[in-house]
Amino acid sequence: MMDFAAPLAQLLGVAESLILQVALVFVRVGAAVSLLPGLGEQMVPQRIRLAVALALTAIVVPAVPAPTGTGFGALAIEAAAGLVLGVGLRLMILGLQTAGTIAAQSISLAQMFNGTGPEPQPIVANLFTLAGIVLFLAMGGLVRSVELLVLSYELMPPGQIPDASLLSQWGLDRVAMVFALGFSLAAPFVLAALLYNLALGVMNRAMPQLMVALIGAPALTLGGLALLALASPALLAIWLDAMRQAMALPYGG
Repeated sequence: MMDFAAPLAQLLGVAESLILQVALVFVRVGAAVSLLPGLGEQMVPQRIRLAVALALTAIVVPAVPAPTGTGFGALAIEAAAGLVLGVGLRLMILGLQTAGTIAAQSISLAQMFNGTGPEPQPIVANLFTLAGIVLFLAMGGLVRSVELLVLSYELMPPGQIPDASLLSQWGLDRVAMVFALGFSLAAPFVLAALLYNLALGVMNRAMPQLMVALIGAPALTLGGLALLALASPALLAIWLDAMRQAMALPYGG
């Protein structure tokens, strides 16, 4: 009886450590998947997110060291590590949404709403967001995300609380970069709207009887749509280069 119980107890100990390792890896992977572009969208059903998180966990577990620690503290550390990676990539999508919102307000399309996120957003922002997600998936972003998840165990080892000062500085730098990128992408629309409104103001001073608003608003929207069609490929190419740089240095320099 004792000869049978000893291997069984050893097997149970191995199974317990394996289950703990898989659970901790799943927490980190699940936190990242909830924010990754293409997987963290509101339109993606939760069952698909769960299935993808389980599949990625099965891929990541053999490639990483066994996480240490138990309890809620270890779970919180793993969740924080996954959220850092997910937030870093999600901010790039938010940069596209910011650019689309500014562009839509400049060409008088901000009142048209359609949603790929939890809140309504202008149709131009929705267009940029969908295009960015497609480009992210086409460039192999999900495969690269798995590589970054494995890399995260070297930069943020399991069981060690990340340095708050480093994380805060990384967050500030990433947010500043994303807002600068969004404003840069929307700059052609802002400049075109500014010049057009200045021209309308001159026309209104020269011919006060002319209903400038009735003529100017439709022309502004039409010109904005034409500019959107012409400038979108170049703007999305700039954003794609920025996304590649963000994935090359997901945690800063």
